[in-house]
Amino acid sequence: QVQLEEFGGGLVQPGGSLRLSCLVSGLVLDNYAIAWFRQAPGKEREVIACISSTDTTYYEDSVKGRFTISRDNYRHTIYLRMNSLKPEDTGIYYCNADFEYWGQGTQVTVSS
Repeated sequence: QVQLEEFGGGLVQPGGSLRLSCLVSGLVLDNYAIAWFRQAPGKEREVIACISSTDTTYYEDSVKGRFTISRDNYRHTIYLRMNSLKPEDTGIYYCNADFEYWGQGTQVTVSS
């Protein structure tokens, strides 16, 4: 059974940083594409960062240069490092494996 569990959300001031983690079990992490999605209030869920099995990365335009996706296959964990956070980054962040398996989401709120 594949399970994903996110950690690290919370309240942060504009300009601050957070690192989200996602612990993955039930699959061999390095064989799959991994992604982070975000669902802002009143909006649809969208992919914001993705890393392929060969470590090719993709970032949605609004997070380029500020967010970094990475994986630690040994620790079965994927990360999303978020710097220079803005109020519009507020939302529920979900990790995803193979565009099929989902975590439960973690809330990130950027506010002063």
